[in-house]
Amino acid sequence: MGIDQRRWRWWNAVVFIGMVGVTGSNSQEKQKQVVSRIAFGSCSNQSAPQPIWDAVVDFHPQVFIWLGDNIYGDFKRPFKIFGQERTVGPWKNVPRFVPSSEQEMKTRYEKAKSNPGYARLQQNAEVIGTWDDHDYGLNDAGKEFHGKITNQKLLLDFLDEPQDSPRRKQAGVYASYMYGPVGRDIKIVLLDTRYHRDPVGSDGTILGNSQWLWLEKELKGPPTALTIIGSSIQVISNLSATIRPLFAMESWARFPKERDRLFKLIADSKRAGVFFISGDVHFGEITRYDCALDYPLYDLTSSGVTQSVEEVVPHFLRSFVRFVAWLTPSTMRVKDQNCRYKSCIYGQTNFGTIEIDWDSHPVTLKFKVRDKDSIMVTGVDVSLMELQPSNSEVLDRAKTEHNNSKHCTLEVSLPWIVRHRLAILFFSALFVLLVVFVVLVYTCFRFCRLESCKRKHD
Repeated sequence: MGIDQRRWRWWNAVVFIGMVGVTGSNSQEKQKQVVSRIAFGSCSNQSAPQPIWDAVVDFHPQVFIWLGDNIYGDFKRPFKIFGQERTVGPWKNVPRFVPSSEQEMKTRYEKAKSNPGYARLQQNAEVIGTWDDHDYGLNDAGKEFHGKITNQKLLLDFLDEPQDSPRRKQAGVYASYMYGPVGRDIKIVLLDTRYHRDPVGSDGTILGNSQWLWLEKELKGPPTALTIIGSSIQVISNLSATIRPLFAMESWARFPKERDRLFKLIADSKRAGVFFISGDVHFGEITRYDCALDYPLYDLTSSGVTQSVEEVVPHFLRSFVRFVAWLTPSTMRVKDQNCRYKSCIYGQTNFGTIEIDWDSHPVTLKFKVRDKDSIMVTGVDVSLMELQPSNSEVLDRAKTEHNNSKHCTLEVSLPWIVRHRLAILFFSALFVLLVVFVVLVYTCFRFCRLESCKRKHD
């Protein structure tokens, strides 16, 4: 072996050892650093103004979590109510979007990353994330979308994922992260609800076999003080049960067997301190479910950074949107005096925050949804003691208490007239308007006949 070749191999070995050392050092630094401030968000149109980043940066998060629709990388179809493409209301029968090309997706990711506010965030916080349909590449899409392999690479480039990361070799972008020392450790589990998902309404799988096996290993692994499960779509809430047939939204509740499997896996793992964060729906809310485990499960929803339900309507109609939100039945939403509006839904741009007071006794968690000025619009304080599995002796008593809880009745279990009151109100209003229109037409017709007869008589 020549001297040059030996030197080359020696240099490669030094570089490799150095890389391993850096990786190990980064991992050790994460485990030493106590994380107490986490922010998250979703639904960010790279072409829209994004003033909310100033508030996110001023919150000083140590970790920021993207929950999907991190860019809008698909194209809208031409808006067409009549004909083959019907894209609104109960008459929707085709996707509203078609996927962009690889180059267009790449350009949109680059545009999002060059946003000054987002760039400031990256300098001050570790940014991690998963995807949803619009950065996956097609509205409401699942495993049938053919562009997912290419778009997975683009998403991971956007997130600065290392080239040797396992996420670049697996089918899907699911991942987990560990932060903090023992006793103050946090596991963040990010799910991929797109890559393996069966069609909505099939009650098939959301995660797919390989991701389920991975998730089981993650949840049944070493315990941590907190476990945050990030899902691009809502886990607890099922508003589709109360707003159909007017509209329908994706959620885990549209796949009841999968959601039950998720709850059972968490229960079987005996894992403490588990809660969810989610996005997708273009509004912010906090929900809880008391009958899945022997402690309450929370779901913090923040959506979106630029996209929101109130942004798409004229300003004078926003009060009506808030009234509809208040009227919509919800058995899972946390409602108290902390909410800006009575509905405890916030339909303008927002981001979510998690603050952990490790020094309080017991440890306190502050879950908040904040507006573009970082002012809380809904929130709840939770003691970490509340998120602990009960022992077998008190389990039956806990279940009995949960059965009496207001956060224990599923939306689909509501009385029919309550569950569909929005649709009843909508179609009743249409009927009244139709009757008024017919009466006006008839009145005009009678008036015209009388005038005609009067002229003939004259």
